[in-house]
Amino acid sequence: YYLKIPKMRAWIVLLLCLAGKALAAPEGLVAEVEVVEETEEALPVGANPVQIDTGDFEDSEDDTKKEIEVENPCENFHCKRGKVCEADENNEPMCVCQDPSTCPPSSVEFEKVCGTDNKTYDSACQLFATKCTLEGTKKGHKLHLDYIGPCKFIQECIDSELAEFPLRMRDWLKNVLVTLYERDNEETNLLTEKQKMKVKKMYENEKRLQAGEHSLDLLAHDFEKNYNMFIFPVHWQFGQLDQHPADKYLSHSELAPLRAPLVPMEHCTTRFFQKCDADNDKYIALEEWATCFGIKEEDIDGNLLI
Repeated sequence: YYLKIPKMRAWIVLLLCLAGKALAAPEGLVAEVEVVEETEEALPVGANPVQIDTGDFEDSEDDTKKEIEVENPCENFHCKRGKVCEADENNEPMCVCQDPSTCPPSSVEFEKVCGTDNKTYDSACQLFATKCTLEGTKKGHKLHLDYIGPCKFIQECIDSELAEFPLRMRDWLKNVLVTLYERDNEETNLLTEKQKMKVKKMYENEKRLQAGEHSLDLLAHDFEKNYNMFIFPVHWQFGQLDQHPADKYLSHSELAPLRAPLVPMEHCTTRFFQKCDADNDKYIALEEWATCFGIKEEDIDGNLLI
């Protein structure tokens, strides 16, 4: 109570009490007033009993203070396949080779993959992690994903079969685009507006062959008669693969999403794409790709890589 009264009023009360100009107060009260005043004068600044004890406050703050979480530098940081992110001594993200044994085991047969070393790997994760650990070696440089599924015997592709391969591939690419067009809607957005405009003409063309098994003669005749319908599908597929980076050249890894599932079903796949690499530089340029599918030089157009 006394600590809420300004010092001047406290002194007036004391003087009145001492002079006997007020009601006589019990001795205990006078003594109490005097003690309080003496205590007020004696206590150092900040040690007033009615103030919150600083020490107790600090202890309480320590008890309730939340521990500051260190930001994970690897969050939203991506490494290429076969590598994982780890924080270095400065808490900066860095990519290191993944231990193949840390890859989750495959649960189904098609998760297994065959490497170009003709060895079956339990998963693509295990293959790329192994390739990373061999980085800088000749074996590691040659190791790639060959195809999806366990390694098996792939029969040799003879010349006559190789000539037939692009006929089926062209027809398949055309029908893939038509199927995407049929299934596209506002929610899925499988195709861009420009792509839809290109495919719409193919979809509305009543003369086109429907998806299915067709004789090689019919496929060859359809390509010759409806040549213009195949120009965009060939460019579209190249554009879908040419992503890392988009430089109008397909590397082995860029080609893999198309090649790897095809090899077990089409035994001429490997030889076909090897033939497409006409200059044998390990990359398939847009011009080489289009030529492989029978597109004329004057119809090869980088602007069609939508």
